[in-house]
Amino acid sequence: MLSGITAGQYLPGQSLMHRMDPRAKLTCTVLALPAAFLADNPAAMGLLSVWTVLVLVVSRIRPGVYWRSLRALWLLLLVSFIIQVLFTPGEPLFSYGFVKISGEGLANSGWLLWRLALLMLVAAALTFTTTPLQLASALEWLLAPLARVKVPVRELAMVVNLALRLVPTLFDEARYLLMAQRSRGADFTRGSVRERAQRLVPFMVPLLINIFNRADELALAMEIRGYRVGTVRSRMHELRFGAADYAAVLINVLILGFIVVQRLTGWNLA
Repeated sequence: MLSGITAGQYLPGQSLMHRMDPRAKLTCTVLALPAAFLADNPAAMGLLSVWTVLVLVVSRIRPGVYWRSLRALWLLLLVSFIIQVLFTPGEPLFSYGFVKISGEGLANSGWLLWRLALLMLVAAALTFTTTPLQLASALEWLLAPLARVKVPVRELAMVVNLALRLVPTLFDEARYLLMAQRSRGADFTRGSVRERAQRLVPFMVPLLINIFNRADELALAMEIRGYRVGTVRSRMHELRFGAADYAAVLINVLILGFIVVQRLTGWNLA
């Protein structure tokens, strides 16, 4: 049930992407968001797809790991597809009662799934190759201008860091509890939806208790190590941009610029 989930987890490695500055990787991911949703033709989406595949290859992480990260979010993709199909106006190809499916709806759904899949893969590459501490440092750097308007950037980055650390912890706790429940004869795959929901009660209660205990232990550890809100902390390793970092950011800026120019001028290579 949870054995194949890797979303939000760091996977150690020595690839070029693992060694890149986390600020460059986060900047590229942020630039990919508007690029994906501004792209409205096959040429632009094809360019984004080629760049995404190159990113996945450079990360040196097995394709199956990325596939599992997409599969873990299948419900989001399915709901997005259904909403686009049902609520996009156009000449209906099929209708049954209030349900009307148009060619425009199917086309928009395909475009949306393509965009979401690319963004999910890019985000997965970021989390797989960047430790939570590095990601928090990159986020603090990216949000640094907000400190001028009294936004607690360091504390916000710390919250994100703790949330990212909680994801694998949550999955591990859930996996252990599921194994314990199954060893006692529990079966979560049979019966009606109501019966399955009732069987999950003995699973959810200890899961929440364990998560709260882990959070309490983490807070105690931070307090013992002298963490205080509002204090300026130094870093053991200073972040520095290298040639690969500048090149990656430049390529993403050029891709976004190309897509924006296409969108504004109506220029289409397809």
